[in-house]
Amino acid sequence: MTARTPGDTATAEADLQQQVLDFLDSSSFGPAKGGKRIDTHASMVFLGADRALKIKRAVRLPFLDYSTLEKRKRACEEELKVNAGNAPELYRRVVAITRSSDGVFEIDGPGMPIEWAVEMTRFDDKQSLDIVAASKTIDSSLATAVADAILRSHDKAPRADGASWLGSIPTLIDRNTAKFRTVRGLDAVAVDRLDAASRDSATTLQPLLRQRAEQGFVRRCHGDLHLANIALMDGRPLLFDAIEFDPVIATTDVLYDLAFALMDLVHFNQGAAANAVFNRYLAEARVEHIDGLRLLPLFLSVRAAIRAHVLFMKSEHAEDGEAVWQEARRYFDLAGRLIMPKPPMLVAIGGLSGTGKSVLARGLAGLIEPPPGAVIVRSDVVRKHLFGVSETTALPEAAYQADTTERVYDTLSNTAQRVLAQGCSVVLDAAFLQEAERAESSRLAHKHGARFVGLFLTADLATRLARIERRKRDASDATRDVALMQETCAVGAVDWHMIDASGTSDQSLRSARVFVA
Repeated sequence: MTARTPGDTATAEADLQQQVLDFLDSSSFGPAKGGKRIDTHASMVFLGADRALKIKRAVRLPFLDYSTLEKRKRACEEELKVNAGNAPELYRRVVAITRSSDGVFEIDGPGMPIEWAVEMTRFDDKQSLDIVAASKTIDSSLATAVADAILRSHDKAPRADGASWLGSIPTLIDRNTAKFRTVRGLDAVAVDRLDAASRDSATTLQPLLRQRAEQGFVRRCHGDLHLANIALMDGRPLLFDAIEFDPVIATTDVLYDLAFALMDLVHFNQGAAANAVFNRYLAEARVEHIDGLRLLPLFLSVRAAIRAHVLFMKSEHAEDGEAVWQEARRYFDLAGRLIMPKPPMLVAIGGLSGTGKSVLARGLAGLIEPPPGAVIVRSDVVRKHLFGVSETTALPEAAYQADTTERVYDTLSNTAQRVLAQGCSVVLDAAFLQEAERAESSRLAHKHGARFVGLFLTADLATRLARIERRKRDASDATRDVALMQETCAVGAVDWHMIDASGTSDQSLRSARVFVA
């Protein structure tokens, strides 16, 4: 009797799996009966009326091994385990595809299991965040919810020592470059330039990477957090399809996990949303992340390169191969831009209460290079943090004495210095009613070789009072009395760009953006 070779075993596995796929194609999950099938390089997903079945493809790839039934079962069990915490509404159970003694296939039948699947609640596939991002602008409330979902995921993610993560970065670069060198139509010079810049950055940043690992920022994360793996259910973002096949790949710096979503938002021309997610994450996470922002160009670029790599592979077999190739090319080009960021900028926005400084800060921050835009540092928020209260907790009048205000501006300056030192841009949002305060922000920019833009907003008293009256749950404690008192302030000579902010926020943004272009 001839022994079965590994090749024979793989063929038998593939043949048996094909029978399972044929069964599902002809079931209620199949297109003929209203279902839908989605194939990837690693899995097949069958979408039924109210549930979905995800089957691991019987393959062995450089980064995963689903070549046997037992390995696919373990992978399904691990997928359920790693995703249930982020999306319990989506993940139901691991279910067997069985075959009876007379050859009848069933889902969860009494026969012998011949395949395994993850059973999930079906959601509207038009509500995956990549589809949403391609069709409309992601607003600030959704961006905030996405950031909060990522924060919750990272908060409960198990910590790791970081050794495997640190060692994996050169391998990621190697794999991407190796693939790009085989892709038709890619400029070899651009491939080499991306490779060299990525390697140089990874080498230079090794001390910072090690330091963050020691600080506990390397954790067992989602691992594959591009927008297609964020679903909206009842408008609420759920992170799903986390990497289950290799915990080493998913064990990374949390900023690298965040970078996938940020990069993908940039790819979909959702710069404002990327910046909103970025700033929300920084505001709610630990302050030490500010000193890790130097890593972002590398992290964003590698994430874009990985997406390009996967899509170039997909284009080789997809029916719409040319369209997929073009999408991959856009990710490749983005990777090249992200690894060589533009110099940072410091934008300071001043003006009396009610002139719209914070609204303008949020509007401008996403337009400022390098991606994902500027870090917003707001004096009202800084003051609340100094007193250890939430942003919307009103402070007593004593919290606005001159000595406290001096501490607030010192903190603004110190934070701006830390951010600029990382190569990131900053938007400072404060009144800047004193000449010395305005001069200090300009000095900071010059010290760090950053371009400085000062914007001073003006609006008539009636407009300012109306805006202050409309505020709800805001960090500002400004009242009508404060606005009236400010009318008597001696602002002195203002050598910043004066912006008439008495109109709409969009009009103010149009007036201001010409100065940061």
